[in-house]
Amino acid sequence: MANLKITLSKSVIGASATQKKVVKALGLTKTNHFVVRPDVDSVRGMIGKVSHLVTVEEIDA
Repeated sequence: MANLKITLSKSVIGASATQKKVVKALGLTKTNHFVVRPDVDSVRGMIGKVSHLVTVEEIDA
């Protein structure tokens, strides 16, 4: 199964409260911080909500 490297590329200052919660739920805290998550529909949906704040790369497991 593939994994996703999710990097917070923009600050959440000025983002809505919902978007801030999604970023926190992904495990991202600071700009340029990254996490590795499995490539599942729930994570893809979360990325879709904050796609303007994050960059996503596919990595092999």
